[in-house]
Order: sequence, then C-alpha cells, then structure tokens
Amino acid sequence: MINGITLLLLILLICSAIIATRIKDLLAAVVIFGIYSLIMAIIWQQLKAPDLAITEAIIGIVISIMLIALISRTQRW
Repeated sequence: MINGITLLLLILLICSAIIATRIKDLLAAVVIFGIYSLIMAIIWQQLKAPDLAITEAIIGIVISIMLIALISRTQRW
C-alpha cells in the first residue's frame, strides 16, 4: 500500500523528470537531475530498500559532479 508521502514523492519524481528533459539550460538540467536522484533515493528508503537508496544517492552525486565538470568546459560559463 502506498501512503500519502510516497505518492507525493512519486508525483514530484515525475515532474522533475519532465522538467529535466524539457529545460534548455544545461546547469539547471543537472540540478534538476540531482533533485530527481534525491527524490528517488528517498522513495527507495520509504520502500525499505536502504541498499538501493544509498546506491542511488552515490550514483546521483557522482554523475552530477561529472556533468558539472563537463559543462564547465563548454561555453555555458
């Protein structure tokens, strides 16, 4: 059974995924992706899967750092 908090997190997850794919600014897209990863980690924790939550958080952080490093090499800055 999905409680209210998990349902709210799922709605936020869908909204952040849509926004991340539609946004034109690269840095803003990476920030939204980080928010997506954080929400996903919280959902995994709510579903009592802490190993997946930790993995999602670590992968989200590493990918965000790599993407920011790549964006810094473009004309965005």
